[in-house]
Amino acid sequence: MTRRAIKITEPRSGLSATALLLLEKAPDNVAFLWAYLEEPRVVAGIHAMWTGPEISCPVPPSHLENQAYAQPLPAENATLTPQPGDIVLSYVPPRMWGGNPNAIFDIGLFYGQGARLLFPIGWLAGSVVAQVLPEQREQIAAARGLIRRNGACDVTFTRAEA
Repeated sequence: MTRRAIKITEPRSGLSATALLLLEKAPDNVAFLWAYLEEPRVVAGIHAMWTGPEISCPVPPSHLENQAYAQPLPAENATLTPQPGDIVLSYVPPRMWGGNPNAIFDIGLFYGQGARLLFPIGWLAGSVVAQVLPEQREQIAAARGLIRRNGACDVTFTRAEA
């Protein structure tokens, strides 16, 4: 039996991982991510300074314009303290962060202990939508460490099966 998954790659660091989607635990958030990934997406990734061991991949506003999937998301399978291997989708409503008129959708790739979803606007629960396969977590932590040292990068997300 195959399960829905996403493939996450970043060529400079050698990042290549598969994460199983948690459809039963976060159905609306997983539906957003699956619809968003109807085609492969390249998203700018940066090491997050507020949340700790995370590569933050904010979905560009141009990927959201006039898209049916770009709707407010409920907190599902919510966490404030993501664990290594968690893929967290965070949703910030319009005007909540610095008056930005656009909603923010962020795909967080968590790779180490001590993560927390504390932002300049305060605590914000995110939805754990997927988890990296256990056997790939050490490799992904090493790649994410390279991303942290090298700065911004381009992360590719694609649909996959596992």
